[in-house]
Amino acid sequence: MNNPPEFTLLYDGNCPICQKEVAWLRSRNRLNALAFQDINADDFNPDVYDKTHAELMAEIHGVLADGSVIKGMPVFRACYQAVGLGWLLAPTGWPVLERGFDRLYSLFARHRIKLGGLFGGNRCASDQCQLKP
Repeated sequence: MNNPPEFTLLYDGNCPICQKEVAWLRSRNRLNALAFQDINADDFNPDVYDKTHAELMAEIHGVLADGSVIKGMPVFRACYQAVGLGWLLAPTGWPVLERGFDRLYSLFARHRIKLGGLFGGNRCASDQCQLKP
């Protein structure tokens, strides 16, 4: 019998950096506690999460086991927790550091497509993966 995942990551499958992070997380997801949903897949419907595609593209989102949708740095902490590596990102949630990490992530989210191209990822060939301001 399959247990439902602890957490579902909603990710941009067209983002080179996101693709690498998802591949890394998949390799460590031995207990299948983490599920993955590409928000650019043909069968994906953002309405299921009461979000628009643009909202999901603006920053990372995930779904807790109870159906609650979260976004930003808490998503990364939940992913790492689900694969047994929560301790790696625990400092990003410490009160003295949390605000700084939230800001860094926000900056990264706005520029992730460009950064992916700079660090050896595939550049986007269409407007499909371009981020809107």
